Amino acid sequence: VQLEESGGGLVQAGGSLRLSCAASGSMFSMTRMGWYRQAPGKQRELVASIAGGGGSTNYADSVKGRFTISIVNGKNTVYLQMNSLKLEDTAVYYCHAFMLATSSTYWGQGTQVTVSS
Repeated sequence: VQLEESGGGLVQAGGSLRLSCAASGSMFSMTRMGWYRQAPGKQRELVASIAGGGGSTNYADSVKGRFTISIVNGKNTVYLQMNSLKLEDTAVYYCHAFMLATSSTYWGQGTQVTVSS
């Protein structure tokens, strides 16, 4: 499985961006998919995750109410809609997939999100 992110960029505080993660294979086989981010000098952290077939979601407290994760299985794509962006949301965002059956983990190459004042 290969994951390819897109949609990052430069946005002013208070603005919105939508990140996309296209998977080369079916996401139905994935137990969980999600978005992580890593800011300079900080550890990579989970932003949001969703069950591979859609359904249950989980969000970091810092993004609850502002970010929404979704899956379109027909397009093998995971989205992260980011609204009301803050300076502290600046980071490289990585798409992640986990398959419990094989204990396999997959990562995308990352996409930069920069929020300016």
